[in-house]
Amino acid sequence: MVRTQIYLPRAQHRNLRKQARKLGVSMTELIRRLVASHLPGSGPPVFSKEQVLSFIALGKSGRSDTSEEHDRALDELMRSNAAR
Repeated sequence: MVRTQIYLPRAQHRNLRKQARKLGVSMTELIRRLVASHLPGSGPPVFSKEQVLSFIALGKSGRSDTSEEHDRALDELMRSNAAR
């Protein structure tokens, strides 16, 4: 990784910090995600904490083996989402 310093207006900094806290990630990680989502070819797709937890959350997944095969099921979800 390459260290990069940026300057933001106070309001943007405050909003960035608030959104990062809401997502449970660092401000740096959120900035990486924002850059990746706006620049083609800048990295693999990024999934929010909510997207991952919604898959893991209780409920009907349509699968009978999710508790035993959760890693494989999560990988399939991530790959199918990345193809979109």
